[in-house]
Amino acid sequence: MERVIVVGGGLAGVRSVEALRAKGYEGELTLVSAEPHPPYDRPPLSKAVLMGDQEETTVDADWTALRCRLLLGERAGGLRLGEEGGTLATTAGDLPFDGLVIATGATPITLPGDGPQHVLRTIDDARRLRSQLREGARIAIVGAGWIGAEVATAAAAKGCAVTVVEAADAPLAGPLGAELGAHTVPWYAEAGVELRTGAKVASVEPGALVLADGDRIAADAIVVGIGVRPDLGWLAGSGLEVDGGVVTDETLRTGHPRVVAVGDCASWWSRRYRRRMLVEHWDTALNAPDVAAATLLGRPAVYDPVPYFWSEQFGRMVQYAGHHPIAERLVYRGDPTERRWAACWFTGDRLEAILTVDRPRDLVQARRLIAEGARLDAAAVADPDTPLRKAVLT
Repeated sequence: MERVIVVGGGLAGVRSVEALRAKGYEGELTLVSAEPHPPYDRPPLSKAVLMGDQEETTVDADWTALRCRLLLGERAGGLRLGEEGGTLATTAGDLPFDGLVIATGATPITLPGDGPQHVLRTIDDARRLRSQLREGARIAIVGAGWIGAEVATAAAAKGCAVTVVEAADAPLAGPLGAELGAHTVPWYAEAGVELRTGAKVASVEPGALVLADGDRIAADAIVVGIGVRPDLGWLAGSGLEVDGGVVTDETLRTGHPRVVAVGDCASWWSRRYRRRMLVEHWDTALNAPDVAAATLLGRPAVYDPVPYFWSEQFGRMVQYAGHHPIAERLVYRGDPTERRWAACWFTGDRLEAILTVDRPRDLVQARRLIAEGARLDAAAVADPDTPLRKAVLT
């Protein structure tokens, strides 16, 4: 293998470049990124950057030492595959390769209407939105998920009048379920944020958010945080299977032996959960590239982590590990009306997933126990004073 291209300039892309060199790849290496900026970290965008505490989040990478050609501001437009590689069509011209890493990430979903709407995916998005967060400004946020809550946190801290509109009956009902999401409702009131649940949006108009019931919410800025879709339109006609994301096996290899996929755009097979997983969070972008690089270089590797993500909202650190849709029951660890608590999902005596609120030690221990498939005493787990490692059944 002499020519490898990494398409996508996010964290998954830069980590793929680093992993290939770390594993001894010596050939030509090119990174193609649609953004004009060098690769940067995204989690601070909705936190430090939006608050004005941090101006940029560029990843600390020595591109000269990595011997990687950067094609910034250039977009992939198509892919032609052959037996030993193929050609990537880009705005910079056609680029032949014999190894390809797909890491093009995802793009935010937007709403109908001709009014301006902010999304938060790029550093430029964050800077534009930050300029709108002035004291007294009316900010309407669509979606009470992870991003919506983080933007609401920053906007409220800036003195804005914030209204959050959520179609479901509770915040985070999609990823966590309505029961758990309901426990976060008081956080909004505590921060002075108006929360409207069960409210569907019809359109975004200049200066107003129009709800399905005809109500209008006047706003100086409207932020839409209702999810993302993998950025894969450029793969049309390539022959690669796309089903929600680029379909890969447990090694992150696609249907073509010289093509792997990582990050927000990869739908990978998990041995652990016996299903396809598409996890759009920082931890996946950080760790999957090591496996993808090994696979591309013909070395044995399997990607099968315990999914993990976190969110900082309304002065709380919220962390999650595992995969709870497969669980049978929910056990609370502490009182959800208090400041610090956790929720644990079980199947029998096996811990499947955990959500922690300001209980970082619980998260660290639970993540390890889930990975080990440990059996736990649910009654001991329910006692917040008992360390989780002490609840393991022998």
